[in-house]
Amino acid sequence: MRKPPEALPGFQQYQFTFTRHIRNPAQNPRPAGAEARRMAIYNDLLYNNVESFLLRCFPVCRKILGESKWNTLARDFFANHRSTTPLFRQIPEEFVRFIESRGDDHPASPAFLPAFLPELAHYEWVELALDVSPLSVDMSQIDPTGDLMHDEPALNPVSLLLHYPYAVHRISEGYQPTAEQQETTWLLAFRNLDDKVRFIVLNAVSARLIALLQDERQGERQTGSAILEKISAELRHPDPAVVRAGGVEIMQNLRAQQALLGTWK
Repeated sequence: MRKPPEALPGFQQYQFTFTRHIRNPAQNPRPAGAEARRMAIYNDLLYNNVESFLLRCFPVCRKILGESKWNTLARDFFANHRSTTPLFRQIPEEFVRFIESRGDDHPASPAFLPAFLPELAHYEWVELALDVSPLSVDMSQIDPTGDLMHDEPALNPVSLLLHYPYAVHRISEGYQPTAEQQETTWLLAFRNLDDKVRFIVLNAVSARLIALLQDERQGERQTGSAILEKISAELRHPDPAVVRAGGVEIMQNLRAQQALLGTWK
């Protein structure tokens, strides 16, 4: 059981007072004997360091909110969020969790924040997540020119299938949908062989295709033809040949963009 600060040794009480002031100097006094000028340096240094990571990862969120609301949100995160990791590169992921945790009774939600902000923040974070992902591609196991229908398509392992209630990829200062303007959106995010993160807008059928290809990561590999037959059956399409032709085109486009890397050898 954690001891209350007042029950700790003096030096630890000082540390608690110091860090509370660093997090929120407006509400917590600085430690006894600490010079205001020096504490202000610490305050600015640590906050600016954290905010710099946020600004690099969430440029659209920052533009949407504007300076005042952004600063309020970032300060709230800095003062009140308890991170689960000490790694600086994971600060943006913690920020996404922080935004997602804002309940209706929180002063920063819902009137303060746009309804789409949690989804927009997650969408922006995904680019960083894939950029630093430790997953890699072993092309020695893949035939880049393999037959996508008769062989087993190989999905890029550094990829994420994303599903949002808003068209997050179109949100900007000029387009900010309300809660009543939800638009189911499927995206595939992936890191290509040049280590560039890319996004592809999907429809429900292509999203299902990707989901079935993801199942192959668990060792359940199927030929492209078998996957399209399954989708056709799920859709109860009166003409499976139409689904087959459309599926072939989808897979070819995915391979051209390196979302599909070819077929497994």
